[in-house]
Amino acid sequence: MTTATPTGRPPADLRSPAQLLAALPYLIGFRPERSVVLIGHRAPLGHGLGLVMRADLPRREDRARQAQALAPRFTLAPHTGVTLAVVGGRRRPGSPPPHAGFVDELADALGECGLPVLHALWTARISEGAPWGCYADPGCGGELPDPRATVTAAVATESGTVAFDSRDELAALLTPRSPDAVACRAELLTRQPASPWPEATCVSDAASVVRAAFERQLRSAGPPTDGEAVLLAKALEVSEIRDACLAMAVPPREPRAREAERLWLTLVQELPPPHRAEAAALLGYTAFMRGDGTFAGMALENALEAKPDHVLAGLLWTVLNHGMPPEQLLDLALAADPTGMSGFGLPLSDVETDQPA
Repeated sequence: MTTATPTGRPPADLRSPAQLLAALPYLIGFRPERSVVLIGHRAPLGHGLGLVMRADLPRREDRARQAQALAPRFTLAPHTGVTLAVVGGRRRPGSPPPHAGFVDELADALGECGLPVLHALWTARISEGAPWGCYADPGCGGELPDPRATVTAAVATESGTVAFDSRDELAALLTPRSPDAVACRAELLTRQPASPWPEATCVSDAASVVRAAFERQLRSAGPPTDGEAVLLAKALEVSEIRDACLAMAVPPREPRAREAERLWLTLVQELPPPHRAEAAALLGYTAFMRGDGTFAGMALENALEAKPDHVLAGLLWTVLNHGMPPEQLLDLALAADPTGMSGFGLPLSDVETDQPA
């Protein structure tokens, strides 16, 4: 399993191996285990954080194939090189860190793409006191600091970024709040006409439904009722409404974008397939635009599971897996709302919310 995180995560010190390893949970959204993390250094100077990708450590027979699949993704944006971080395994005294063969395969694959490996690091686990070392220098190594005490952690906390203890814990955010409620809504939606509103007022009526949902969310009114959930599902199927919702993803991390992401996540938890695909695709796009490729990928997987032929989710999934940076999809949001409905009554920067996206 592979996850790509484009630029947008909290900054990390690429020159300090121990600090960089300890910061990995904040760069990919969760604490990695048995993983390789590839960290791109942005051109022109190489000091900035570029594309960050995590993949499961492969079996020995799959090393070369996985290396050849990962390396080309760093050529789609300007990078000066890549740092490799391997998490997992036990180092024997007097021996190089484990998985050295895979690191060599990655170095060869990246070299074929014109990208040098600037540093190759290993740690047994991401926790305070865990041993770490370097593949190229036997004398390089030590113990990791507390990941929560790094500069990256402080910046992440300030911006509302959460690092989960595992990938499964992060993925659990997308599970239904109440399977019984979701089943009930699935039955209601099968009996619902194609549009519950007259054609002449369809867009304005659907916009009113979304606006009311944001108002309930700001009042902390709790999850939607069955009737509200059904109307929201139908509203997101209106192309003009979906486009206006896309536009709410920018500027990323602004309060309005956070409120939008909260609502899309709620609807993923509250709607049945295939209807939840619209909300999941919006959630994936919003997470992608703020630089959280890991959660974006999970949301898009959720959308495609609910509706395999969902066009927007399929497009975003392809973009994400090719390692493209968010700015290449900025125009999708900027051109998405010709009707001027974006925001549904929410101001751009002064929405009050205590819940991070």
